[in-house]
Amino acid sequence: MNDLTGAAALVTGGSRGIGAAIARGLAAAGADVALTYRTGADRARKVVSDIESHGRRGLAIQADSADAEQVTAAVHRAADELGRLDILVNNAGIFPAKPFGEFTVDEIDHALHIHARAAFVAAQAAVTHMPEGGRIVSIGSNLSERAIFGGVALYNLSKSALNGFTRALARELGPRNITVNLVQPGSTDTDMNPADGAHAPRQLHFNALGRYGRPDDIAAAVTFLASPAGRSITGATLTVDNGTNA
Repeated sequence: MNDLTGAAALVTGGSRGIGAAIARGLAAAGADVALTYRTGADRARKVVSDIESHGRRGLAIQADSADAEQVTAAVHRAADELGRLDILVNNAGIFPAKPFGEFTVDEIDHALHIHARAAFVAAQAAVTHMPEGGRIVSIGSNLSERAIFGGVALYNLSKSALNGFTRALARELGPRNITVNLVQPGSTDTDMNPADGAHAPRQLHFNALGRYGRPDDIAAAVTFLASPAGRSITGATLTVDNGTNA
């Protein structure tokens, strides 16, 4: 049921961490996969190589998700070079964390551009290529529903926008049979938030299963939603956080 043979996908921020795992997971299920990256061309090439090891086409596109024009251009390029676009995964993200009074207006705009505006303009561009049955999946955060510690007001503000956007867009694109869903990871072992990092014990204190997630856990959720098995799920939020928000 998770067979994506013949599909084409774009994963923003796909050169490392959760994004790289999603790109590999979609390829393993049979999709051709394009990914965007801002820096780290070597990492992006490695993910493309992993995609190709599954016998699929891979494509790395340098694009800064803070730049709306670059995001839009990346979507159109992915569709042109892969020949179609069935799946969009809005994954690119940052983690701004400090007391809310210390953020500048530029920092606020930067986070909102990457997490909210980029998802909006990427979806606008993607649906011009998507056939009926297309899929849009955004990567949010469990923190957007429950702030378990301080210092994340800007992060939560920018990620929370995806909740309303997902529901509204699901309603708007429903007549085209395009599903729109949100996956909300919790603490996931990546270089941005390593399971052996200084902040890990505090995060695990709130975790029902007592462990960090793995990028593959998020990739599995996205692949399911992008597959035929997810055809009746839209406007939904799937929280993958080992029970932190339970």
